[in-house]
Amino acid sequence: MGLTARATGGGDFKPVPAGMHLARCYRIIDLGSQKTEYKGQQKISPKVMVQWEIHSEDDAGKPLVTDKNEPMSISKNYTVSLGENARLRIDLKSWRDRDFTQEELNGFHLRNVLGAWCMLTVMRTPGADGKEYSNVTAVSPVPSNLKRLGLPEGHNEKAFFDLDNPDMVLFETFGEKLKAKIMAAPEWPKGSPAEQYQREQNASAKSGTGFDDMDDDIPFN
Repeated sequence: MGLTARATGGGDFKPVPAGMHLARCYRIIDLGSQKTEYKGQQKISPKVMVQWEIHSEDDAGKPLVTDKNEPMSISKNYTVSLGENARLRIDLKSWRDRDFTQEELNGFHLRNVLGAWCMLTVMRTPGADGKEYSNVTAVSPVPSNLKRLGLPEGHNEKAFFDLDNPDMVLFETFGEKLKAKIMAAPEWPKGSPAEQYQREQNASAKSGTGFDDMDDDIPFN
């Protein structure tokens, strides 16, 4: 769908702790049109996932890294809209420290924020399943004094996944739930390498041994 926004009416995963963190946008993923429900009403809207790598420290002064000694990451899903009250516009306005010009409102490509640094405010909030999750609640520019000290090197390669021209090598790096979510979107390309990938996945599932779901029966709790 191009990801041009316009003004319109796993078990060992370590969550990012609450607080304000220096972060770099390293990946943007076109999720296609997704069904959402709010106050009992369902609607389908174009969605995008923005992912950041965290370059910050914990209360003890230790870098926030994964078990692989890589920067922790966090993501946020947005409706692809720059309407006045759209969360995407609010966050981008705060991030860029200025509002959009009319020209930008007519078409702002989200690829523009790839590689950009910011400060993320993260909160731990309960989900519908009763578990706590880390959520990005605000995005703001990096303070000038921090910039003067010098920003660190980015760790992850910048990546942009667009359903108009899907990069299937990049797609293979996504988790299974994310893959399924994207493939369920009506924009998932037909008659393309993407469709061939889905056929192969379906064929693989049908040719299982009969024991493929055994792991799901193992009680880990």
